[in-house]
Amino acid sequence: MSGMFTPDADRRPRRARMTILALVLVTLAAVGLAAALAIANYRSTTTAPPAGTGLSHTAVPGKVTTLEPEPTPEPGWDVVAQKKLALRPMLRLPAEAAQPHELSPQAGPVLQIPEPSHAAGVWIPGGFPGTPEGALAQLKAADEAGLRGGDPTVYDRAYADIALPGAPAVDRTGLHTLLSTFRMRAGIAAGELKPGLTVTYDVTHGQIKGTTDQGRYAVVCVLGILTFDYKGQSTSMGVGDCQAMRWTGDAWRISTGNQAAMAASAWPGSAESVQAGYRSLGEIPR
Repeated sequence: MSGMFTPDADRRPRRARMTILALVLVTLAAVGLAAALAIANYRSTTTAPPAGTGLSHTAVPGKVTTLEPEPTPEPGWDVVAQKKLALRPMLRLPAEAAQPHELSPQAGPVLQIPEPSHAAGVWIPGGFPGTPEGALAQLKAADEAGLRGGDPTVYDRAYADIALPGAPAVDRTGLHTLLSTFRMRAGIAAGELKPGLTVTYDVTHGQIKGTTDQGRYAVVCVLGILTFDYKGQSTSMGVGDCQAMRWTGDAWRISTGNQAAMAASAWPGSAESVQAGYRSLGEIPR
């Protein structure tokens, strides 16, 4: 009879949605990672910046002209050195480097990072010492908390919690764009709960790109395994994140000024991750 309800007919749309999401999970690692991180790091235009914006453009052969804030003199801080350090490019790797593959026997010495002194009952652990290793530990804690669940609105809140006023906009970061791209392709709105979907980010490697201002400014990078799982369909990839961090006297915060250059993304512990400068934090990649 026309219009009659049948269990199979009711299940078909739901099955279709589950199939689409499963396909997104499988294909995201292959084609979505490079695109999402590239989008997040464009921050560019082909035209000169409007007068009075405080922006300058840096021409790169074969690239779209990028806009970066002009350094603003700040008493007690070497903003020129900070800009040079933050914008120094990281190693570019093909998207395939982020896929699970064999580990390198030459992983290098373990990079020891401190434990938080404030962890109980808080969302993002804190209380790390004012050392570059402390900055790396703070970024690890924030990224792991922010990416849990795969919701860009949660990541945005984690970013805001450790960012100084005037820090680079969160929607220009690679992790925000990666999560937003995933949700858009999976048909899940930001902030929407999706039963059966779990997303985790486990940082296993890191590096200290460099420091300025007697160690009060550090650019640090984490590398971890980002795993999407939906009702038994799962995929994992290696994802990196670099941030410029500033010591405020009692905590590490994402600094004002230039956004750090895009991190290299590789499978943690692989030859590519070693080539990109990452070292194990003592965690064992899955």
